[in-house]
Amino acid sequence: MDRKNNKKVGSDFPKGVAQPAVRALASIGITQLSQLTNYREADLLNRHGMGPKAMGALKAALAERGLAFAVQEKR
Repeated sequence: MDRKNNKKVGSDFPKGVAQPAVRALASIGITQLSQLTNYREADLLNRHGMGPKAMGALKAALAERGLAFAVQEKR
């Protein structure tokens, strides 16, 4: 971990994502921003450590790259 900016080395998560959120994502194997496109936003919000601030930062970072969270299928 890079202690200077509190980010895991090799991760491309934005600075606004706190360590509890990074750990929550890592616990399910998410270490790169692009992997978030396989998950619905609502599913990630249910993880302990994920909050609105982290989700907002992740959503904005995805949008900057032309990506988005997975869309919930309509039944």
